Amino acid sequence: MYDYIIIGAGSAGCVLANRLTEDPDCRVLLLEAGPRDWHPFIHMPAGLAKLVGKKGVNWNYDTAPEPHLNNRTMWWPRGKVLGGSSSINAMCYIRGVPADYNDWAKHGATGWDWNNALPYFKRSEHNERGGDALHGSHGPLYVSDLRYTNPLSRAFIDAGRQAGYALNRDFNGPRQQGFGFYQVTQKDGARCSSAVAYLHPVRERHNLTIVTGAQANHITFDRQRANGVTFRVGGKAFHQVATREVLLSGGAINSPQLLMLSGIGPAAHLRRHGIDVVFDAPQVGENLQDHLDICTLQHSTQRVTYDRVSDAKIAFDYYLRGHSGPGSSNIAEAGAFVRSQYAPDERADIQFHFVPAMLDDHGRHRLVGDGYTAHACFLRPRSRGRILLASANAGDKARIEANYLSDPEGFDLKMMVECAKVAREVFAQKAFDAYRGEPIYPARNDLSDGELVEFIRAKAETVYHPVGTCRMGSDDQSVVDPQLRVRGVEGLRVIDASVMPTLIGGNTNAPTIMIAERAADLITGRAA
Repeated sequence: MYDYIIIGAGSAGCVLANRLTEDPDCRVLLLEAGPRDWHPFIHMPAGLAKLVGKKGVNWNYDTAPEPHLNNRTMWWPRGKVLGGSSSINAMCYIRGVPADYNDWAKHGATGWDWNNALPYFKRSEHNERGGDALHGSHGPLYVSDLRYTNPLSRAFIDAGRQAGYALNRDFNGPRQQGFGFYQVTQKDGARCSSAVAYLHPVRERHNLTIVTGAQANHITFDRQRANGVTFRVGGKAFHQVATREVLLSGGAINSPQLLMLSGIGPAAHLRRHGIDVVFDAPQVGENLQDHLDICTLQHSTQRVTYDRVSDAKIAFDYYLRGHSGPGSSNIAEAGAFVRSQYAPDERADIQFHFVPAMLDDHGRHRLVGDGYTAHACFLRPRSRGRILLASANAGDKARIEANYLSDPEGFDLKMMVECAKVAREVFAQKAFDAYRGEPIYPARNDLSDGELVEFIRAKAETVYHPVGTCRMGSDDQSVVDPQLRVRGVEGLRVIDASVMPTLIGGNTNAPTIMIAERAADLITGRAA
């Protein structure tokens, strides 16, 4: 018998498993659909480039055709392994800004304002620079400066300064705006995923059971109370009971899918798939948000990029020299937060990730030669998508309708054009003179706004930040309440990025870990 069953050992689930089993009398079962995080490419930071198409650790989702992106089907990689997406991401440690969380509270996520969120960010964080008013120094999640950076990344930062933007040594400090190097979730030059930080140190606890390769099929109910989970391992079916609560941490795609498969969702949609309705919850799967990304690529006249570096040499040097050299790079080494002319408040509304290599189609399309890439995304999109069931079979992937660039006023598209323009401005600065070759994407540096629109429709992709599909709020239509309890039933919570009411201004891994840290206190009664 288990007190809690956690579905999903990703960024949130690993945190919950750790914090709940601090009580030796609390028994926890942690289910993960993917394998253990044994693969060496997971732990060598630069190995992320090799994880792009690795099916064994990736759900490999595809969206439905996107009407505003030339009906393209978009690839959405998500982690299917212990640590979830924190085991395959670029490790950039970003929290967003206080106003992001204050907005959550204003829209009904009571208790999730910045003053309540900050202590949990600090509790999770072990920053190698030490602790202060904004940073923790004793948490399990190691946050470090990069051990190795490419000279092109420094050129990007210098170009930002030349273009009139500030420099910023700490994007999680008193101000977010400016150009600088990212701090990363690494410990001693190796990836510090949620599994490394929270799960590995406690996996021998007698009150924690971890099952990998476990595909959750349904959450079961006794009347309106969740009482367990059915799942399959190696072709065999199991049903396990939870005496206290079921905690769903599958992420922005899997969590709403499993709720719907279990009878919680839009009633008409569930009935079309022959699913008995436990509770009619129309907003399950709705409110999907993601950062859309446009890449500007330029050839490099110098062979200093990562395009033709030997993978074997990188790995050899990395392990021989104590986790140093290019193997310790997160590839997206430098970045920026920029406030555009269209920003409605004082917050940055554009984020950059700079890569000293040519990245086309998530790196799946290898280009000839050497080059560098500026990823740019609009931080607060107004477009909303949804997650739907493709069938009543848990083994079938959900239907993802991201609905990018669909906002009626066309503001998201205007901002994507602005993203491309700022990238062009930065690449034109003197700092790149020694490296600048011919443009790749777009093919010319003088495209009109109309031509940039067509470029965006043809080339924009996800930057891997889906959230919002089990929205948290105080209104009756929200999927979960501010304690993350699923409305309409008892004994069930959702704890992952799907509960975010809106996207924060940055990467979503650190906020997801913060949510799980606070959720553990809500569950145990340590927080109101």
